[in-house]
Amino acid sequence: MALRLAAATALLLAVVLCAQLALAQPSASATRPAAANADLTGATPKAEPSGPQGAPPLWTAAQLAEPADAASAKAERAIRNLARPDESPPARTAPRYSPPPLPDARRGIIRRVALPEGDRRVALTFDLCERAVHVTGYDARLVDALRAGNAKATFFAGGKWLRSHPERALQLLADPRFELGTHTWTHANMAVAPKAERTRQIDWTNAQLELLRDELDRRLRLRGLAASGLEPPTLFRLPYGRGGEEEARFLNERGLAVIQWDVVGEAGGGSAQARAQTIAAALRPGSIVLLHANAMPKDTAEVLRRLLPLLAAKGLATATVGELLDAGKPERVANGYFATPGDNALYDTRFAAFGTGGILRGAAHDPAQGGKGGARGGLKRKP
Repeated sequence: MALRLAAATALLLAVVLCAQLALAQPSASATRPAAANADLTGATPKAEPSGPQGAPPLWTAAQLAEPADAASAKAERAIRNLARPDESPPARTAPRYSPPPLPDARRGIIRRVALPEGDRRVALTFDLCERAVHVTGYDARLVDALRAGNAKATFFAGGKWLRSHPERALQLLADPRFELGTHTWTHANMAVAPKAERTRQIDWTNAQLELLRDELDRRLRLRGLAASGLEPPTLFRLPYGRGGEEEARFLNERGLAVIQWDVVGEAGGGSAQARAQTIAAALRPGSIVLLHANAMPKDTAEVLRRLLPLLAAKGLATATVGELLDAGKPERVANGYFATPGDNALYDTRFAAFGTGGILRGAAHDPAQGGKGGARGGLKRKP
C-alpha cells in the first residue's frame, strides 16, 4: 500500500512540474502510417534504411543529437516562465483534414491493450507539455537513447510546444520509429474546459501539426524524396489525466482515441537504476508507460537508458500505441486517473484558465508538492 501511495504521489509531482514550471482504420494511428510489427520476442528490430539514426536524410547525426556544446544542451532543456500568458494562435487555426471515424472498439478511455498470446510488446509514451504561461524544454538525451536502442515510442505533444520547437518536432515526425498524438494546445483540463475551449485546443493543435507536415513534405520534395504520408492525428492524451465519459465522447466524435497509461514511469524513489527496475517489474505485454520528454523530471533520460536493456532481458519489445491498438483489444476505464481513480481531481481547481494558466490562490494542497508523506521525500531528482 505504501509503495502504491508513493507511486501516486510521485506521478503527481511529475505532472505538476510539467504544469507549473514554467491519433474501423487502424493504419491511421497518430499521424504515422502502419509499420511492420516489432519482433514479439523482445529482440531489437533492424533499423529502417534511411538517414542518420533511422530518420530521413534531412538532418545529420549531430543535428539530431543533443547539442555538443554544454550551454546549448542545457538551454534546450530549460523551462522559461513568460511575463504574460502566450495565447496567440498558430498560423492556421482550423485543420484542413480530419481523421476517419473512430471504431467503436477504440472509444472510451484506454488504459492498456490486451494482446494475443505471445505478443510481448509494450508502449513507451512521452508527454511534451507546455502551458500558456511558460515554454518548456526538449530532452535530446532521451530521444538519443530511444534511437540508440532502436526503440519505438509515442509522443503526446501540445500544439504550443510543437510551435515552440519546430525543428525538433519535425525530427520526431520524420522518424519511422515514432508516432505523435496530441495533448491540447496549452495543456487544458478537458474536465473543466467548456466545449468552445475544448474545440479550440484541439483544432489549433491539429492545424499546427498540418503546418509541420507541410514543411516536412516540402523538405522531402526538395531532396527528391517521397512525401511523408503522415495522416491526421488519431491519438489523444488528457492533460492531468482528467476526463470521463462525456469528455471521451467529445474527443471520440472527432476521431481521437483517448490514451492513458497503466504504468507510471516517473514514480518511486531511489536511483535511476532503481526506478528503471520498478518500471520493468510493473510492465506486462500491452502496457502503456507514462513518461515525459521535456526534461521533467530531469533524469528521465537516464532512467530510460537503464530501462531499455531491462525490457529486453524480460523478453519485452517496444511498439507504438497505434501498433498495440492494431494488434489487440483496448482495456477501458470510465475516468482518467494517475494510479488510483480520483487521484487527479485536485487539478480541476488548482490552475487558472481551464488548467492553462497559473496557480490559483487558495488552491487545495497538492500532495505532490512535498511535506509529510509527499513525493519529494521519496523521489530523488538529479539537477
